[in-house]
Amino acid sequence: MRVAPYLAFLFALVGLGCTKSEAALPDVSLRFRVEGQELRTLSLRELAAKAPPVVVSTDDPYYGKAKRFRAVSLESVLALGFAGVPGAGRELIFRAKDGYAVPFREAAIHEPGAFLAFADDDVPGYEPIGAQKVSPFPLYLVWTQAGQSDLEKHPRPWQLESIEMVRFESAFPHTAPPAQADRAASAQVQRGYDTFKALCFQCHAINRQGGRTGPELNVPQNVLEYLPESYVRGYIVKPTTYRYGIMPAHETMTGSELDDLVGYLRCMKDRKLDPQHP
Repeated sequence: MRVAPYLAFLFALVGLGCTKSEAALPDVSLRFRVEGQELRTLSLRELAAKAPPVVVSTDDPYYGKAKRFRAVSLESVLALGFAGVPGAGRELIFRAKDGYAVPFREAAIHEPGAFLAFADDDVPGYEPIGAQKVSPFPLYLVWTQAGQSDLEKHPRPWQLESIEMVRFESAFPHTAPPAQADRAASAQVQRGYDTFKALCFQCHAINRQGGRTGPELNVPQNVLEYLPESYVRGYIVKPTTYRYGIMPAHETMTGSELDDLVGYLRCMKDRKLDPQHP
């Protein structure tokens, strides 16, 4: 005779639990853009409805220890955000609140193990991150599989606000090098440009296009016009030899890769464009 009231009580508890779970989702949204145009904005609640949150574990290189986060699958998020948009030949630019921008090849970002974290599962709120000890809120890209702790191959931008699908050269045309008459020189500059896009663009700008956490490298003067080339090469490889800061080391870069990158920077001296000071 007491079964029905007891079941009703259980159902009420389940309902309360669901409401609490939904309320626990932070008021977060992510903007999706295609070739400079707004496509849609989705709230975390909308994303979580079709990409259920999970708790993921990662050996986090920024924290220097194992961490657990509440997160949603990046692949699911991209499928929802860019539904109906062909991605062939395009890259994805992840943009953070502070101007940090990370380009990914559209195919590479679908590598298994990528999640967008929205809450720290180890401590209330977020444990501060990075040299500036800031909160990664609202969204933090984390990688969870073995072999995904290299920040150059698997960047982990935090404070994410938007993701844009774009052809890199159309989004940042002032970073493209001028044509070279010499074929070998042209090939070297192109390789250096590819290295710049992969390793430098997220922090540094060329002609005011790129990241803003590091110095602009071409205007009003190219970095090679006020620093010796030997210093620039050494600083790229191991910056703490010269000064302390947020610049990461690139000790695995080969001499030929450095030649290519410096060749690109040298080439850009002849292509200064400053939209803010024409």
